[in-house]
Amino acid sequence: MTAAKHKKAVIFDFDGTLCNTTPGILDTMRKTFEVMGKAIPTAAEMRATIGLPLADALRLLAHLDDEETKLAAETYRKWFPHYEPAGTTIYDGVTETLAELKRRGVRMAVCTSRDRQSLSLIMQPRGLRQFFETEVTGSDNIKAKPLPDMVLALLCRMQLSADDVLVVGDTTFDIEMGNAAGCDTCAVTYGNHTPRQLREAMPTYMTGNFRDLLTFI
Repeated sequence: MTAAKHKKAVIFDFDGTLCNTTPGILDTMRKTFEVMGKAIPTAAEMRATIGLPLADALRLLAHLDDEETKLAAETYRKWFPHYEPAGTTIYDGVTETLAELKRRGVRMAVCTSRDRQSLSLIMQPRGLRQFFETEVTGSDNIKAKPLPDMVLALLCRMQLSADDVLVVGDTTFDIEMGNAAGCDTCAVTYGNHTPRQLREAMPTYMTGNFRDLLTFI
């Protein structure tokens, strides 16, 4: 494993990294495809798209045209409040690790394909908002993961260099994004992509324990 380097900030993916939102996402996707009369993909197929922008994931899963994709995204957002928040849990060790990072003066931000409204719907009642100074979401119309643009936007906003930052995520999209931005990356293996997939994306670190972040910075 690469020796740890001191970092001034950590940029976190949200789904599959800080919170287990997968049950709610899959239930909302199933409802969306049911309402639209489309074949329902397998759980594995749906999990593989988590981390992509919503419209891209829905299009890919059901081979939708532009008009159907727009309707699918609208349907998903309609049903989201019924399924996702109640089906979301914070991963073990996340809250206390974020609190310790904040105590140490490490700056933190969220980088997610989720839109800002749905992110707030989950973060706010779970007390996670307090740890993050800023966020980039799918609502910001920045080129999506795995391109580096979302991380680069945060580096600019936070006035940090790539060497100052560790990017943490559970998918190859997150790791490829962080690597492309020139940052060190950490893949967490308890989320939506397998350890084998994550290893192929060449993260700086890999762990199945969120608390290990305290040793990586």
